[in-house]
Amino acid sequence: MYVIVAGAGKVGVNLTRELLEQGHEVTLIEQNRHRYMVIEQELEHNIQFGDASELWVLERCGIERADMVIAVTGDDEDNILICQVAKEKYGVDRIIARVNNPRNRPHFDLLGIKPVVSATDLILRLLEHEVPHHNLVHLLDLEEERIEIIEVRVRDDSPIVGKKVGEIDIPDRSLLISILREGEGFVPTADSDLRAGDDILAVLDPEQEEELKRRLGV
Repeated sequence: MYVIVAGAGKVGVNLTRELLEQGHEVTLIEQNRHRYMVIEQELEHNIQFGDASELWVLERCGIERADMVIAVTGDDEDNILICQVAKEKYGVDRIIARVNNPRNRPHFDLLGIKPVVSATDLILRLLEHEVPHHNLVHLLDLEEERIEIIEVRVRDDSPIVGKKVGEIDIPDRSLLISILREGEGFVPTADSDLRAGDDILAVLDPEQEEELKRRLGV
């Protein structure tokens, strides 16, 4: 692929390194002159100086042939603009945007900028995973593909305690894919029993989430 990465902070530079090592063609764009000069010593022709929110800079970097644009600057407004221009003006199908402030997430959603990555949200999900009193954690949400993966904690009073996986009546378009028990995970079979304290991983259609929660007693 040919990938344009906007923003030469730690995220942008490390991402560029990884993509180059995987054999992709990458152009990293940075508007801070000092930062550009520092990174240019390592990346040479793979980094360009300029403001990625300006059309002439994007065109100089060959956005017309880009397969993907990734905006990871420290400014949410710039990330929105860069992705919006790439998608609507230049027809780039695959875009990824960084959300620095989770409060700005609705603005990305409103303008159809997807997928977005928020470090704050990722850390919160990890915290939810580690805190026992959370009975349901969203591990992955793919809105356009209508797929999500959730982690459900089996409570002591859950109606499924003592039952086998094959005995549970789960909704259509949902599947139990793993059980985490005492720090170890395994792929369940129909004969696998369910115990209080188990963490169940399920993949499902988001519309089935409430029904699945009801049947699992969450």
